[in-house]
Amino acid sequence: MNMDKILEIKNLVIEGQIGDRWKPIVKGVDLHLHKGEVLGLIGESGAGKSTIGLASMGFTRQGCRIASGSIIFDGQQLFGASEDFLRTVRGARIAYVAQSAAASFNPAHRLIKQYAEGPVQHGLMGSSEAEQKAVEIYKRLLLPDPEKIGYRFPHQVSGGQLQRAMVAMAMSCQPDIIVFDEPTTALDVTTQIEVLAAIKEITRQFQTAALYITHDLAVVAQMADRIMVLRYGEMVEENETAKLLSDPQKQYTRDLLSVRTLKEDKDLSATEKNVILGIENVSASYTGEAKVLKNIDLKIRRGRTVALVGESGSGKSTLARVITGLLPPMEGRIVFNSAELPPALKSRNRDNLRQLQMIYQMPDTALNPKQKIKKILGRPLKFYFGMNKRERNYRVKELLEQIELPKNFINRYPTELSGGEKQRICIARALAAKPELIICDEVTSALDQLVAEGILELLQDLQNELHVSYLFITHDLATVKAIADDIVVMLNGRIVEQGVKQEVLKPPYHEYTEVLLSSVPEMDPGWLDQLLLTRQNTAATVTVEP
Repeated sequence: MNMDKILEIKNLVIEGQIGDRWKPIVKGVDLHLHKGEVLGLIGESGAGKSTIGLASMGFTRQGCRIASGSIIFDGQQLFGASEDFLRTVRGARIAYVAQSAAASFNPAHRLIKQYAEGPVQHGLMGSSEAEQKAVEIYKRLLLPDPEKIGYRFPHQVSGGQLQRAMVAMAMSCQPDIIVFDEPTTALDVTTQIEVLAAIKEITRQFQTAALYITHDLAVVAQMADRIMVLRYGEMVEENETAKLLSDPQKQYTRDLLSVRTLKEDKDLSATEKNVILGIENVSASYTGEAKVLKNIDLKIRRGRTVALVGESGSGKSTLARVITGLLPPMEGRIVFNSAELPPALKSRNRDNLRQLQMIYQMPDTALNPKQKIKKILGRPLKFYFGMNKRERNYRVKELLEQIELPKNFINRYPTELSGGEKQRICIARALAAKPELIICDEVTSALDQLVAEGILELLQDLQNELHVSYLFITHDLATVKAIADDIVVMLNGRIVEQGVKQEVLKPPYHEYTEVLLSSVPEMDPGWLDQLLLTRQNTAATVTVEP
């Protein structure tokens, strides 16, 4: 590795505007990056990771400002530099890869046109040469059909392909530094491996330095040469990756390393009288022709957690839509508490609706930002139980206590809560109906690991107390190992394996279950390289067989 410093940040202070006051959110952070080196920035939401990443380009989001400090890129001071100079640096010499590729591309333009925009605008090459370079980079990133994929629009490729196309776009000017801001958080484990491998390969080939921002230590272990742990805008500790993982010096880092430690033994003996929901030979379609669910048979037992796993597009959320009546099945039936449920939501009675509740992936979009918590939690109490205002307020305070939030949250708005607190409110809203089954759709995927751990503990405590059942839809196998009693594995609209957790997670595995399990990153810096080598050798073996 070339050890020349390409970036040096000293005593960086960034302030955020709260009303008419400015408050420090990054508090005197020092950071350096050598050519060809990858530095991982980790920490929970609000630690300042993305703010520091953007500041390395001399940029802050609206409502933030760099108050003091020094940002030296390749000998040039970026703090206080003119916008004209910064425009020559951003995109060309320091590039940025955002968390959501879908939100970052212009839906009206083809991928290759958006790739070419940077090098053409910076005067590095003409558009035809840029398009030729795009095909080369697409090949290196192992995108399918590299000669033609660039002529698709963003909505015509998968999430993993779009994320790799964004990495390609960041590489278009062959920058000195790329800032990767949670580039795989929204991806399932099998797609994540493809994107991580692509990022690792491209940074190695071009000797590109990188800041890799994430809240997932196992992911950053694969990517980073060094790791810096951040909390509340300050550095907690920093070290070479292997040393930090094997011998963390600070308690906070040790806490980050020990998440997903929930373990609980239950009586998992199966009896038919304990079945709360039965899905019998269900098939479903959005068009009336092509089936997206095919002959699904599934049982959920009282007081148990069934984890529904599989990659994006496997049919997990579609099954949830069928159970809730949002998508009536083409064939088959759904039996709840020994009675067949009407297939369509509008045909179900109030008690059907009450007993089956759902918690969604994104608490930000699931809660009305203009309503106070007492109204959000009070609505189901009025709708299902006809409670008056005094009864509702009393019960809302009880629910807040159940989800371990202060009673004075009753008068807050969702915008005044953190991501984890908002998700707890979503849980309380589901509990308000006194349901027997709750469908949890990726409820921790948008949260950092420590907050997610708290949500999982809460769900487990509530299950023990209320004997409620969960259908837990997730692509996070660490979560599955932590909370599931039963596991159902889906692929292409079918169930390929199901059973109690101990059986499904015990070898020999179903072929697809093995792919899923082997794709979960481990806290070992050599894990990704070893996995790719193993898969390469396996593929070679398969190829040479007669």
